Amino acid sequence: MSTDRTPRIRPILDPGFDPAFLARRAMAARVRRSGVAIPVALAVEQPDGSAWRRETAVLPVGHAGSAASYRHCERLLKFMLWARGGHRVHVDGPAALHEALVRHYADEPTGLFDARFEHEVYGRGFEVVRTPRADFPSAPEAKATAGGYRDGCRIGFDLGASDRKVAAVIDGRVVFSEEVAWDPSRHADPQWHVHEIMASIRAAAAHLPRVDAIGGSAAGVYVDNEVRAASLFRSVPRDLFETRVRGLFNEIRRAWNDVPFVVANDGDVTALAGSLQAGAGALLGIAMGSSEAAGYVTRDGHLTSWLNELAFAPVDCAPDAPVDEWSGDRGCGALYFSQQATGRLLDAAGLAADAPKTLPEKLVHLQSLMAADDPRAADVYRTVGTYLGYGILHYADFYDIEHVLLLGRVMTGRGGDLVIDGAKDVLRAEEPTTAERITFHTASERDKRHGQAVAAAGLPAIPVREPGVRA
Repeated sequence: MSTDRTPRIRPILDPGFDPAFLARRAMAARVRRSGVAIPVALAVEQPDGSAWRRETAVLPVGHAGSAASYRHCERLLKFMLWARGGHRVHVDGPAALHEALVRHYADEPTGLFDARFEHEVYGRGFEVVRTPRADFPSAPEAKATAGGYRDGCRIGFDLGASDRKVAAVIDGRVVFSEEVAWDPSRHADPQWHVHEIMASIRAAAAHLPRVDAIGGSAAGVYVDNEVRAASLFRSVPRDLFETRVRGLFNEIRRAWNDVPFVVANDGDVTALAGSLQAGAGALLGIAMGSSEAAGYVTRDGHLTSWLNELAFAPVDCAPDAPVDEWSGDRGCGALYFSQQATGRLLDAAGLAADAPKTLPEKLVHLQSLMAADDPRAADVYRTVGTYLGYGILHYADFYDIEHVLLLGRVMTGRGGDLVIDGAKDVLRAEEPTTAERITFHTASERDKRHGQAVAAAGLPAIPVREPGVRA
């Protein structure tokens, strides 16, 4: 295992990239070699009492590297919060570390963003407590079966930032699918959202003899079909979010006579689609759309209660790494595995002058250049591929991964092949054993665009076969 922080492969258009995978291992090695390392244990707790633990170490206050080792802990904890999620952080370590983390989440803008998000998701006050590791919470983590149902007449929808998709499925056979452009983040009226989503469901229902179940995929966090946090509704005022948006999908379920109805994070549905396609678990799904969506299916084929919001998890430790517009933090996954990545790399590739303004338009422009064999466009995709390789190595330290499914518009066309090739090059250069273990999966061009809607249709179980709602 290398502890060198210098990447063996540098991104063509981003030579200052400082992979979190290498930075974290290099700092851990530096602390170990110091001879004065102080052990630290961290745990992120969810309301059911389950917790995810990690161990590391820091240097004592006054040591030349103490500030850097604190930053190392803060980045580790940030990854834990966005990958796993929880309302309480437990720290077994020096009082100074605990106090610094308390200040970070109470006073610093990036920490406040993380704490507020976790509060919105779990409905509990976020706190950082000092706890002996022997007293860390240890309740078993709940697991949910990962969908995959095929029986009956089903509707699946997938709500993205720039388009929404819907599919009608009869006993696993797709009989209708449709994609409609929309711009939900600009609309403040919740009724507009209800109307648009219902229009897609009705379009699918028109192709079914009845509706037995409805499943949905959408960016954000959903608990019992409640919207806890979602960028789709970012323009909705807070009071309307609480009174209309939070229960929006249960409102839609009631409109369809309470048929089995499940809405899940789009990343989880990505992982579900990949698991069904590959016939295997230990799978991380990554959708490179307007942002990064991620989901995970365990080795035994289950979804988890984890957040998997890797768009906000750090993957680059460079001091001048790009800033995420939502969290204000640097080096977050959304800026590396999405249209945001390809859009910002156009300038470095010398393509910004002629590029359109919106991210979807920029990607279409990039794809057209790629189709014309423009080497500058190829450099953009190769750079994303290098990012992805180091990102997967970083993720593999936290997830049990044997399969990676890649979806989303960035992966469409010939550029997607360059992304995968670039990622494989990094894995082979940095960790050949990991490269041998991980299999990459993609989907057909149609499935890349509609596969999540089809997979979402299989989320709900139909406990008793009853007549569904007539179309």
